[in-house]
Amino acid sequence: MQSIPIGFFHVELGQVLAEFEDDHEFILATPDGQRPQIDTNGWSIPWHATDQMTWVYGNSVTEFTAADFTVEGYRAKYPKLVERRARELALLERHLGKLPISEPLANTDAENLAYRDEVVPLIDTWAPKRYFSLPELVQRHRDPEDEFSFADIDFIHAPGGHAPMVDFLRNPWLGEVLHLARENQVYISLICHAPIALTSTNFRIDANGQPYAFGENPFKQAEITTVGSTGETGMLDYGYVNIPGERTRLEYFVDQALEEAGFTVLAATVPTSMLLLPNPELRLVTGNGLFPDEGVVVVGASLPG
Repeated sequence: MQSIPIGFFHVELGQVLAEFEDDHEFILATPDGQRPQIDTNGWSIPWHATDQMTWVYGNSVTEFTAADFTVEGYRAKYPKLVERRARELALLERHLGKLPISEPLANTDAENLAYRDEVVPLIDTWAPKRYFSLPELVQRHRDPEDEFSFADIDFIHAPGGHAPMVDFLRNPWLGEVLHLARENQVYISLICHAPIALTSTNFRIDANGQPYAFGENPFKQAEITTVGSTGETGMLDYGYVNIPGERTRLEYFVDQALEEAGFTVLAATVPTSMLLLPNPELRLVTGNGLFPDEGVVVVGASLPG
């Protein structure tokens, strides 16, 4: 069995950073405190088209294989998308710092390959940022002598990409973080593959740092959405994650895993259409993919110490 390199999609984080960077500081956290890996394929031009993604992606599939294809000519067709990607690269430097980048796949598009070659040497020169682990944040919240409290945080936002399918699935520390956020009226935004994090809310961490099953889970009240298995299968068969000559498959599908964990999942009628489901009572919003600039409205906070 052949594995493929994965990471998170920075395009699913960029607009949140842009919206609130002038008056908020951002806490960077991963389950283990290690720097997250960016998925090279998230830099592809079609993913930056948001509500026009179906049209741009459909055209691009044909363009990438055309005999007269050039990177320069392709970029000239989509100047606004190229500009958006450049803005988000600047956001990456300001807020996320130096990060590892996934290796390209066999079906990574030609323009993306060229862009990766251009930006990886640049990213390697950036200073790294501090990333907190989830156990560290929970322990600091519980320490009455520590200045940090989830009560002082305004939102938690998690972007997609396939990485959350590994790190966010049934993770008790993530479950504890999300419950502490809910109890302290923190907004939670999970998009694309990131709603798999809700499977973690079936667990919590006790005072001794031990996980336990949490039966009365308020998050199950919400109708949620995520990347659907239909769209995922199409990408596995024909998209960037397809390995030519192989039948590429994931260990599970996010929507099915959420349903098996007891959640109500609503799918978009068309896999590439944008669906956003807010739950004001829980201060939770889930989405099935990349949104227009006005699609996600959340706020941020700073971390003392």
